[in-house]
Amino acid sequence: MNVLVSRLVQAVMVAVLIGTATFVMMRSLPGDAAWRIAAGRYGYDRVDAASADAVRAELGLDGPTLPALVQWLGDLARFDFGTSLVTGQPVIKEIVHQLGATVSLALAALLLSLLIGPPLGILAGLRPGGALDRALLVASTGLKAAPQFLIALVLIVLVAVQLRWLPAAGHGEPRHFILPALTLALGLSAVNARIARDAMARIADMPYWRFAQWKGLSERQTLLRHGLRGVSVPLVTYLGLQFVTLVEGVIIVESIFGWPGIGHALVHAIFSRDVPMVQGTALMLGLGFVLINAAIDLAVNRLDPRTAS
Repeated sequence: MNVLVSRLVQAVMVAVLIGTATFVMMRSLPGDAAWRIAAGRYGYDRVDAASADAVRAELGLDGPTLPALVQWLGDLARFDFGTSLVTGQPVIKEIVHQLGATVSLALAALLLSLLIGPPLGILAGLRPGGALDRALLVASTGLKAAPQFLIALVLIVLVAVQLRWLPAAGHGEPRHFILPALTLALGLSAVNARIARDAMARIADMPYWRFAQWKGLSERQTLLRHGLRGVSVPLVTYLGLQFVTLVEGVIIVESIFGWPGIGHALVHAIFSRDVPMVQGTALMLGLGFVLINAAIDLAVNRLDPRTAS
């Protein structure tokens, strides 16, 4: 109960801070916001000064900043995210449509990273200092250091352009998931593998691990009965930080692969100066972070009751 109450308070604070910060930053960007919004509505090749002036008058962009911010916060308290300045559609409707594509991609990447990283980390942790452990250290360090856009471009050049095994972009078919999900998963699995390796090496050095083997249990039985639960606690705890990495990567990866998700929409909203859309999208990402952390706290408490307050 304490976890849920604290996370609820945190969600309210996140909503106010994100809404205020995005509003101020969007208003502080250089250039003519009315021109950008008009270009988003009618296209850059059709916008002119008259259409920009019409948009400025319609939206009251020359009005004072503080009343507009107070109005948005008031609408937020009524769970009204406003209307997109470009499409004229309710922001919440657009976000729900885009969020489904992002969540499906993020889940695919997360599942793929858990299939790649932890098994390799556990095997390396059972033999610290071995060939697999050293190779995993080099590979995980390189993947973690490589930026997401570079991994995406390398995969596109190798798999899509040179080998022609998969499409370089697109959405709607299972094969379209592979390259963007793999791009996100490689960075996540690099850290997953190191966390699993360190946890497994620590557990394998514990007295209860040696006692289990002394009783006659095989290494496989000892791992299944006494090792996996201990390895899962740091992995589950790290999922909260992985969500931040996913958000950062999704914005880049969706733009590169043309994925119609919330990250791609956020980039277009920023370029179009669609303030309600930027606020709603950023707010949804922030609240998602709070929700994920609350779920992780509950899961960790269930896996290891000693962590419960």
